Amino acid sequence: MDRLKIAIIFGGCSEEHPISLKSAQEVARNLDTEKYEPFYIGITKGGAWKLCDRPDGNWENGSCRPAVLSPDSAVHGLLVLDEGKYETISLDLVFPVLHGKLGEDGAMQGLLELAGIPYVGCDVQSSALCMDKSLAYVVASSAGIATPNFWTVTGNENIDPDRLTYPVFVKPARSGSSFGVSKVSRKEELPSAVQIARQYDSKVLIEEAVVGSEVGCAILGNGPDLIAGEVDRIALSHGFFRIHQENEPESGSENSTPIVPADISAESRSLVHQTARAIYRALGCSGLARVDMFLKEDGTVVLNEVNTLPGLTSYSRYPRMMAAAGLPLAEVIDRIVSLALTGRVQ
Repeated sequence: MDRLKIAIIFGGCSEEHPISLKSAQEVARNLDTEKYEPFYIGITKGGAWKLCDRPDGNWENGSCRPAVLSPDSAVHGLLVLDEGKYETISLDLVFPVLHGKLGEDGAMQGLLELAGIPYVGCDVQSSALCMDKSLAYVVASSAGIATPNFWTVTGNENIDPDRLTYPVFVKPARSGSSFGVSKVSRKEELPSAVQIARQYDSKVLIEEAVVGSEVGCAILGNGPDLIAGEVDRIALSHGFFRIHQENEPESGSENSTPIVPADISAESRSLVHQTARAIYRALGCSGLARVDMFLKEDGTVVLNEVNTLPGLTSYSRYPRMMAAAGLPLAEVIDRIVSLALTGRVQ
């Protein structure tokens, strides 16, 4: 039986480039090469595409060749520059192991739609919607899901700090992994927090802090056929969850500990699962996503954000939650590939 030709795209131009590289390394370690023939495409921080042997830490300096994904659906694959000529490599599937802007926001998904190549994960519309936290809140709220109170600030707009109830969180509206996020406890801190967020996005989200436990749920599937991983809870000693910005996240976090399965009641666990599925469907997600929420003391579940291509690193929450539910990463990969090719889990 011929192996499926899969392009694993990683890196990218966003601030999450190094996280993407770590995710791709974990995918490479868990990919069944008897089933799949992988082609590793690294995108440099400057935007250059390169076909490399493996996504190791020195991939840019190895024996890479320039490569592009052709938007021409007749090509249905890669154009690789080799000795002054382009070689065509046909692909069965693309796995965009990309996080953040131009990878998780619908841009890459749009290119893959033009190319006519099946791909893992959410489509153009749901990727773009989930990347913009304020729009995701509006859609989720219309579906009856609780969200934080929030305001948006665009361009050179200012917001009256006296109209807010503190503490608040100030975030880039279309970014991830806590880059540019500040917790603001006093109104005097607001202007500088907005400026920090604007380094990552021209649209800034300000939301009231939700008092409760930070919980998450890994979802896999399409439509009504959804698999939920074990719920996790992030135990914080101080500050907020920002493990991807720490120097050695593989060794643990200086302020957070993930607890899987979450140390919450069975009733709360059931409600988190139910709410995560409802959010996933309301935002049109497909393939996989991680739904982050807050569990308040009164039992209410509030949306935090949705990651349409969650981290798959050795320390990431999504694979840990799925593994706790009996699905190791190798099996998760098999299932999301099946979803991308057939629309359902085999």
